[in-house]
Amino acid sequence: MAAMKTTSALESRGQQHKYMTQSFQKVRALTGMKDVLPDTSAEWESLEATVRQWLAAYGYRNMRTPVLELTRLFTRGIGEVTDIVEKEMYSFTDALNDEQLTMRPEFTAGMVRACIEHNLLYDRPRRVYAMGPVFRHEKPQRGRYRQFHQIDVEALGFAGPDIDAELIVMLARLWKLLGLADIRLELNSLGQAQERAAHRQALIGYLEQHKSVLDEEALRRMHTNPLRVLDTKNPAMQDMANNAPRLFDFLGAESLAHFDGVCARLADAGIEYTLNPRLVRGLDYYNLTVFEWVTDRLGAQGTVCGGGRYDGLFELLGGKPSPAVGFAIGMERLLDLCSQAGQEPALPECQIYMVHQGEQAQRKAAQLAEDLRDAGLRVIVHAGSAGFKAQFKRADASGAVAAVIIGGNELEAGAAGVKWLREGAADDPAAGNPAAGDPVAGDPVAGGTAAVGGQQEAIPFDRLVTELKSKV
Repeated sequence: MAAMKTTSALESRGQQHKYMTQSFQKVRALTGMKDVLPDTSAEWESLEATVRQWLAAYGYRNMRTPVLELTRLFTRGIGEVTDIVEKEMYSFTDALNDEQLTMRPEFTAGMVRACIEHNLLYDRPRRVYAMGPVFRHEKPQRGRYRQFHQIDVEALGFAGPDIDAELIVMLARLWKLLGLADIRLELNSLGQAQERAAHRQALIGYLEQHKSVLDEEALRRMHTNPLRVLDTKNPAMQDMANNAPRLFDFLGAESLAHFDGVCARLADAGIEYTLNPRLVRGLDYYNLTVFEWVTDRLGAQGTVCGGGRYDGLFELLGGKPSPAVGFAIGMERLLDLCSQAGQEPALPECQIYMVHQGEQAQRKAAQLAEDLRDAGLRVIVHAGSAGFKAQFKRADASGAVAAVIIGGNELEAGAAGVKWLREGAADDPAAGNPAAGDPVAGDPVAGGTAAVGGQQEAIPFDRLVTELKSKV
């Protein structure tokens, strides 16, 4: 009886497992969070490599902070009445210890927290950068996603206008490196706290006089964050915003001198800009210089890069007062611009594809592939067994310059067949490629089974690495 019950229970669990497997609905990526597949990922890697070289040229070093931080870091650092904190943060309570946690919506607060925690500025200022995902619960559209990626650059401990200008000049160099045009610079100054307070009082009075044209969002912000009212996209409020008191008119001598210092250095570098008195940025921690690089080629999401100075953030987050300035670039938007500019395609999967027939040939191909990799070449060895025709189709699809062929005849002759898969690959003078040699005896692909090219030569195994290194 016990055995029958056990058997019955096992059958029941088996049927339940079978039902769950059959009824399980296919899982898709969350709305606004996109997969980056291998072909596209190659474009990302190419951009990231360019960015790292560009930043190294200015002495910036990589820094990595956690994706998860305590929620109060962002509510304190970004500002409780900003859109990010009020509407967009992915926040939750940790079920294990009841801590309030948030997936970072931006990098700067976490970078400053890390600098304070590890006392990074104790002996000198720091130039640091980070790249990675950030998270905001926004309505997905072109150039705006719920998980997106930023290049974040921070100059920590620097007070003068020279570093503000250097960051902007850096960005102009990046656009040039990437072959991007039609990106223009907008510039403003938010002054210091006391100047913003005086402007705030005047602005609230002005908004009170124009309540009839304010939308619901502007009415809500009028007393909590009036500066953001001027950043409205509502067409009915544009005349009101254009005629509002300008923060720039409230700046004192020191703030104006700082701004003039930035502008003078931009003139030295030949960088044009537009003064935009309504440019305030979306975060509360900015002061003095703020800037955006914008374009008309991305639809409504025209800001490619934004940044500015945030001298008060260290003290706001519990550290010693320290000047700082930085910027962030949206990588998805930058890649979109690069695609429109018609950049060269990303690197192919490999340079050399190893084609083989038979177990001994496969083992020899694997050994030779390691030798080629030692020489710095990128090599794929065909996995498993297949006919030569199928292997050559795969070799061509990989983007390889050449296929190295090893079969029984090649093992006996002690020489690999090399078939060039791209036109001009073997005889391009600029690449140092001599004309192809005689075809391999017993050519396994005679008859044109390779998709591209067709030139073939025999290269002894002991010269294969040297020959391919000089030609690829």
